[in-house]
Amino acid sequence: MTYKNAGSLKNAMPATLWAMNSLSELRVVFFGTPDFAVASLRALLDVGVQVLAVVTAPDKPAGRGRQVHETAVKQFALERNLPLLQPLKLKAAEFISQLQALHADVHIVVAFRMLPEAVWNMPLLGTINVHASLLPQYRGAAPINWALIHGDQETGVTTFRLKHAIDTGNILLQQRVGISEEDDAGSLHDKLMLAGAALLVKTLQGIVVGSLEGQPQKESSELHHAPKIFREDCLISWQQSGHRILNFVRGLAPHPTAHTSLEGKMLKVFRVHVQPAAYLPAPGSHESDGKSYLRFAAEDAWVYLDELQLEGKKRMDIEAFLRGFRV
Repeated sequence: MTYKNAGSLKNAMPATLWAMNSLSELRVVFFGTPDFAVASLRALLDVGVQVLAVVTAPDKPAGRGRQVHETAVKQFALERNLPLLQPLKLKAAEFISQLQALHADVHIVVAFRMLPEAVWNMPLLGTINVHASLLPQYRGAAPINWALIHGDQETGVTTFRLKHAIDTGNILLQQRVGISEEDDAGSLHDKLMLAGAALLVKTLQGIVVGSLEGQPQKESSELHHAPKIFREDCLISWQQSGHRILNFVRGLAPHPTAHTSLEGKMLKVFRVHVQPAAYLPAPGSHESDGKSYLRFAAEDAWVYLDELQLEGKKRMDIEAFLRGFRV
């Protein structure tokens, strides 16, 4: 590996200041936690990048039995015999020393928590993040959900260099991805997961040959943000239009899942369809034939629940639900 004018790299970071012969010379530390990140880590290994270590979240109890849960990235790293780090605190002196000893060329971040400057500014080539939106649109923790909730017909993935403010660094590459009417957060997640992995490899190839220079993000008053979504944010408001409710449901399916109440019990809603109506009862009113449909009145339409899960029961389609529950 050959570096040119290395002293100025951490500030300006122009790709033309350094060069490598191939991706196999690139030494990286990978940061990630969920399934979304596994695809990118696998893609790096497939093209021969040297993964010096994988950093992921500590194990923690989860589920009703409170059994210890390992992240998807940890499970994959163990399968591939990759060195693994699970720091409790990213600013801990011991963790910083471990990273420094690896002498990575670049850090790669995919679906991980916010890094301190001591970590993202450590490698000579900085830190590259894969984000599931077309930045600067949908900065934040839940870009996939919010793109669907807002009814967008297109989103994408972005690779960019990390800096102080979250999701604001210079853009390296972007790939647009269409959103179909059938997509929910689960299917769109999978599309963007694969697109992000491919874009990461393409980004690193551009860096290796010296063809990429980051472009500043363009600020606008029309940007949507993508904050983390909590359980209390998932309650369906039947006072909205049927179309907005449909997008709300698909944007939260299969997780964290939109919900409403039915005869005093919480009802998770995974899939709906909408039928406009000229005359409706009060928003939130519901009715059923007891066999094939359960519908709620929205502002301008009936919203038919197609797939749902009653508190304490399994997820099922509407006909199976009505066979066991009388509305």
